[in-house]
Amino acid sequence: MAAMKILTSAGLFMAFCALGLLAMAICTDYWYETDARRHRERCKNYANKRTDPGYIYHNHNLPLRMPPRDDSRRTEPLPRVRRHFTVGALATESHCNRQFNSTISGLWRKCLREGFDIETEDLIDKGVVQRCTPVKYHYSSSTLPRNLPINVTKTIRQDEWHALHLRRMTAGFIGMAVSIILFGWIIGVLGCCKQHDLMQYVAGLLFLMGGTCCIISLCTCVAGINFELSRYPRQMYGLPEDISHGYGWSMFCAWGGLGLTLLAGFLCTLAPSLSAPRTMVQKPRHENGTV
Repeated sequence: MAAMKILTSAGLFMAFCALGLLAMAICTDYWYETDARRHRERCKNYANKRTDPGYIYHNHNLPLRMPPRDDSRRTEPLPRVRRHFTVGALATESHCNRQFNSTISGLWRKCLREGFDIETEDLIDKGVVQRCTPVKYHYSSSTLPRNLPINVTKTIRQDEWHALHLRRMTAGFIGMAVSIILFGWIIGVLGCCKQHDLMQYVAGLLFLMGGTCCIISLCTCVAGINFELSRYPRQMYGLPEDISHGYGWSMFCAWGGLGLTLLAGFLCTLAPSLSAPRTMVQKPRHENGTV
């Protein structure tokens, strides 16, 4: 009997901690983080090199230069170093045409990180740029360049619908998980007060069900982030290699709440099996109508 009470109390305490971690994860915006400081610094250096008067451009029409050789008979490809330099320069220039900011993202909004870019902070102080923008859970078509082919435009629209469904599933399932865990915790507390084994067992099943919903939500969130990074065309939605990105502490709080929820469900379903068996009192059998 004492072991059952210990397991049940430990399970309910873990479920309560899991509710706190999940609530903290839902209310904060540190699910996914990006750091674009190195990329912005690289683009600034690249722009300064291009506008520097002393920069020597790779131009074959410069004076005091030997005339180019006749490469009409040359059939071998460009050297690897030169080929990589050209490709790298073109990639840097294409990525620098887009503006990347250091951001943090949550379930409800996406914000610019404070203190990561002085120019952006000045624009925020002037009211030109908003620090946070809400995450949309309704479909609204984004503005696209007019020179895109029709098939590319259709692909982008379809990807927007798919990303919207993934965001809805993430928010919906984690809300269901918190509701089910809270309901199971209430039933578990009542079962402990009334010493009802069946209520404690039901509470453990509800914890396991809430953990399942939490697993679906977190897996959908990870799939949505990976889908956003791999959307087509890559030059519009992909991130350059010099932008560091990863999951924040809100995501780890959600995973910690998931682990505690599953452990609480295991303990609460195991506790009733350790209760002392009740002895059955046999009534005397009636024989020939006499007691």
